Amino acid sequence: MSFVRIAAVHKIYERRGEAVHALAGIDLEAGFGEFLCLLGVSGCGKSSLLQILAGHEHATSGGVFVEGKPLDGPHPKAAQVVQDHGLFPWMTVERNVGFNLRARRTKSAEIAAIVRRMIETVGLQGFEKRYPHELSGGMRQRVGIARAFTTNPHLLLMDEPFGALDAQTRSLMQAELLRIWRAHRATVFFVTHSVEEAVYLADRIVVMTPRPGRVRAIIPVELSRPRDPTSPCFIRYVRQVLGEIHDDVLNLLRERQA
Repeated sequence: MSFVRIAAVHKIYERRGEAVHALAGIDLEAGFGEFLCLLGVSGCGKSSLLQILAGHEHATSGGVFVEGKPLDGPHPKAAQVVQDHGLFPWMTVERNVGFNLRARRTKSAEIAAIVRRMIETVGLQGFEKRYPHELSGGMRQRVGIARAFTTNPHLLLMDEPFGALDAQTRSLMQAELLRIWRAHRATVFFVTHSVEEAVYLADRIVVMTPRPGRVRAIIPVELSRPRDPTSPCFIRYVRQVLGEIHDDVLNLLRERQA
């Protein structure tokens, strides 16, 4: 049985009296511990699908099933990481990391042990008492990832978490994420606009069409990790994915220039 099954999901929003069809019949499955990247041009419904998977949005029709059970709200074993890291500016690193545990009324001694372990895991020892504004962008994302993994999630939903980082920090964070994922083995749905990032991270890349979002192609990435972005095999995958979205990118550029 698949761990997550997305069955014929449609999503229609009402905006200014008009219906906006964001998703049209998404069918997709993910196994436990699998790393999937969702890729497509802006407006293809990637983030809408992630919100449905998180239980924060309801599908207009169709549904999501986790371990065979219909998802009708936030799943207790799911966690999210977003682009702006979502940290509370008035909380220190250790308070931010422990937030989800406190919300679940975990015992204080257990919180302290888990927070200490996760801070060590993401390499932020010595920064426990710092506030978000005292950290670099990459360090703030490390805090967000540490917080997500404190509850040992089975499902991790990531919406362009590294999109605002510079290239060098982004590469470091990708490697860091894979290291933590290998240790915890959550099922990951990772939204990105970067083809190279998708090829570097994913077990499978799900290419979506422009609105309304559909699954255009699913590309298994059969490369061992760690992956070398300069290798001929890696570059072949990049070209394959670019071929799937090439016309969509050109059409989007024409619309913006019109």
